[in-house]
Amino acid sequence: MKYMIMMFGSAEGMMETADPAWIKEMIDFMIQIDKDLTESGELVFNAGLADGSTAKLVKQTPDGVITTDGPYAESKESLVGYWVVDVASEERAVEICSSIVKYSQVVELRAIPDGPPEV
Repeated sequence: MKYMIMMFGSAEGMMETADPAWIKEMIDFMIQIDKDLTESGELVFNAGLADGSTAKLVKQTPDGVITTDGPYAESKESLVGYWVVDVASEERAVEICSSIVKYSQVVELRAIPDGPPEV
């Protein structure tokens, strides 16, 4: 089963407030989890994202399409990175999330279905 694991936070805020040793520990962890998931064959793909302050929203309005500064969520924290994994069970996906949450406080796990819902 495929899952998307989404990590939330504020890269800009973290760089301004977090202990540099903690930041290095987090980066080392991210490099290692990527290697581990690749070696186990569970990693489909992953990416880190630029800080949410660089996001743009493109919206359809009654007056046409507009572009505004993002991110979508009205908060200081937004999606900062993600992994798509193909694992044997939801329990395994939760296990992976449990190791990531130390560095994010919130990790969202969402199943990726094989196709659209039947109508």
